[in-house]
Amino acid sequence: MTYLENRTFDQISIGDSASLVRTLSQSDIELFAVMSGDVNPAHLDEEYARKEIFHKVIAHGMWGGALISSVLGTTLPGPGTIYIGQTLNFLRPVGLGDEITVTLTAKEKDEKKKIIVFDCSCVNQTGKPVIEGSAKVLAPTTKIKTKRPVLPEVFLHDSGSKLRSLIEKADGMAPIRTTFAHPVHDYSFLGIAEAARAGFIEPILIGPEERIRAAAEKASIDIKGFPIIPTNHSHNSAEAAVKMARAGEADSIVMSSRYLNEIMDAAQTRKSGIRTDRVMSHVSIVDMPFYQRPLLVSDAYINTDPNINEQKDIIENAVELAQAMGLETPNVALLASTHVIDTRLPSTVEAAALCKMADRGQIKGGIVEGPMTYDMAISEIAAEQKGVYSPVCGATDIAICPNLEAAHLLIRQLTSQSHTQAASIVLGGRVPIILPSRGDEATPRLASHALAVLMAAKRRGEF
Repeated sequence: MTYLENRTFDQISIGDSASLVRTLSQSDIELFAVMSGDVNPAHLDEEYARKEIFHKVIAHGMWGGALISSVLGTTLPGPGTIYIGQTLNFLRPVGLGDEITVTLTAKEKDEKKKIIVFDCSCVNQTGKPVIEGSAKVLAPTTKIKTKRPVLPEVFLHDSGSKLRSLIEKADGMAPIRTTFAHPVHDYSFLGIAEAARAGFIEPILIGPEERIRAAAEKASIDIKGFPIIPTNHSHNSAEAAVKMARAGEADSIVMSSRYLNEIMDAAQTRKSGIRTDRVMSHVSIVDMPFYQRPLLVSDAYINTDPNINEQKDIIENAVELAQAMGLETPNVALLASTHVIDTRLPSTVEAAALCKMADRGQIKGGIVEGPMTYDMAISEIAAEQKGVYSPVCGATDIAICPNLEAAHLLIRQLTSQSHTQAASIVLGGRVPIILPSRGDEATPRLASHALAVLMAAKRRGEF
């Protein structure tokens, strides 16, 4: 147990001093911005800062002032101190990695009012002053010793940043013709206007015209200029959207998850659908805190209990998407309840077989490893503790779950409890299918369309 202990007015003499050393980190800048609301790009935008006078990101000036307050409140005088006044002169900028030494020295005492004035000096690692000034405090007159409070851990997470990078990657690419099947509810229009404004899509609306227009009006979406292909029922809309994709008249399909079965039934019909040699599969791109890269999770919606050949297709669908996202050789983790191959657990045996298939070129494009548990996939330390060493461990780009239930539970757990956002897309057909949810936020909705744009660009051979 550590304690804070003050020095009373009578215990402090002129010339007494105390110091604090702190190195400026990126998290210091971000946390101060969150706390203060000061989002000046000079502190947060590297590209902007390079064009400014100091040519680099710098700390908020009052970050140094806060360090002075820390010395006063915890050390000299310590607990019981009342801040009265402060003057500061900012002499030099503080940049990332700078080590700042804060020193307070008592220079004046008012015996009657129990006020002490301190000289305040902040110097960097080269000894050059960055802040100078003085602080006036009402010093404590009673001795205090108290337990040092245990502060909560603070984790900073830029929610959606990985999805926004996908949106930025798709920015400027050719828009794709996108059919919206049966958008007859106001929430059906979530994402349509955003994606059109972003230049990602050329919308084609399919369904009962009157209901579509009523839904658009309720959602306050202007659909002037959007062609409407009239149909009577949702299954007719699904069939029409798939027919256009099959004929090469559409590059992606969007249908509300309310009609998931209808669109998938139409898409997977052999004679009239958009099936290819692969099974179709669902991929979620998960943007979660504390993991350095977007994580692709599959398959949470289409294949209930895939056999080994279907799992091969699920892997290759996800690998193709990862490559469209810019990952030339993605790392693929085959998840199971244990990393040990156990004949009582078919998922472990199938994972081992899939790895051998990858070794022999039957699965191309990625580095495949498994079986492994989820913690091993995202943590190299967890894998090493279990005696497993692989470039995939702790650097997984694609997590393949053994069945639909496992994948769905994993995604739901992450998105409901870990401040995680997820975009999703169905692959394996002639065109991708987007199945937006009413609960999706704006960034995941737009990211889903960005993924379809990237897939179209990859298939055109643009990268």
